[in-house]
Amino acid sequence: MATYAIGDLQGCWEPFRALLRRIDFNPARDRLWLAGDLVNRGPGSLEILRWVTEHQDAVTAVLGNHDLHLLAVAEGVEPLKRSDTFDALLEASDRDALLTWLRARPLVVRDEQFLMVHAGLLPQWTTDDAVRLAGEVETVLQGSGRANYLRGMRGNLPDAWREELSGIERLRVLTNAFTRLRFCTKDGRMEFAHNEGPEERPAGFLPWFDAPQRASAGVTIVCGHWAALGLHMRPNLLALDSGCVWGNALTAVRLEDRTVYQVPCRTSDE
Repeated sequence: MATYAIGDLQGCWEPFRALLRRIDFNPARDRLWLAGDLVNRGPGSLEILRWVTEHQDAVTAVLGNHDLHLLAVAEGVEPLKRSDTFDALLEASDRDALLTWLRARPLVVRDEQFLMVHAGLLPQWTTDDAVRLAGEVETVLQGSGRANYLRGMRGNLPDAWREELSGIERLRVLTNAFTRLRFCTKDGRMEFAHNEGPEERPAGFLPWFDAPQRASAGVTIVCGHWAALGLHMRPNLLALDSGCVWGNALTAVRLEDRTVYQVPCRTSDE
């Protein structure tokens, strides 16, 4: 048995199929960890969700910002954007089953050696904190208040975590950290205007994983979200978004030995 962690799919169905062939994936034997943003921008969101739900016993996935946007559009609380490419999914006869599965995904997954999140963790959070706080959002997504949450999750403020936060402001900070974080200050104030690589960081900010005394540094974090960073591997970090949807590559890392597998992508995914 092998476990393969894969970066952002973003609707890139054909590269995903090619990568599964490349790793000789067998759902009866192997497992996939998907680092969020399964859908949008590529043309194959429907095919991807159908495949992962068909093989859900072998798949562990976390929610990314594009996944949450899809859920908000489906709920009727956010409009479609010009760049959205999940119309076929929204019009599919099995959309409700697919969206129900997606809505039930966690924001954070942890085992003995790894923690997976789409974007990152704030410096002051331990892995226990991350699992606990992600659970607050996950509970709301499964409850009767999900439409209010999805309507209010957007926005950049508050830009820092405080335990005394409550209501939608608390949920928004958590959502932003888990699904949008790239840069923060050493004490955890977030910045969302820049999506370039670390060399273009804004003054006073640093990549979230470089924060000194980061409380989660003792566990290897598996994440995606940051295409401009590219594949970035450290002893305690596997950042896997290698920009497939932008015509670069789709990446899988076998967690047992960190072997890297990649397939090339085309911007049209045709």
